[in-house]
Amino acid sequence: MGLPAKRRTKQSKRERAAHFALVEANLTTCSHCKRKILPHRVCPYCGYYRGREVLKLEQLITKKAKKRSEKAAKKEKAREDKSE
Repeated sequence: MGLPAKRRTKQSKRERAAHFALVEANLTTCSHCKRKILPHRVCPYCGYYRGREVLKLEQLITKKAKKRSEKAAKKEKAREDKSE
C-alpha cells in the first residue's frame, strides 16, 4: 500500500481544502406559481416548466390517495381477520 513520500504542510492542506466550501443553491421563481425552484426543472408544486404544464399533478395526487386508501383497507381487513 502506498504511503505519502512527504508530509503535507498546513498551508498546502488548507489550499487543497479551499474548494470544499458549500455553495448556496441558485433558485429561480416558477413562471406559473411564483415559488422558488431549482432552475431548468419542472416545478414540483404546480407541474409547469417554461409556461407549459408538463406534469399532471392532480392525477398523481388522486392516484396516490387511491393507492393509500386501498392499502389502509387491506391493513384493516387483515387486522379484523387476525382478531377473529
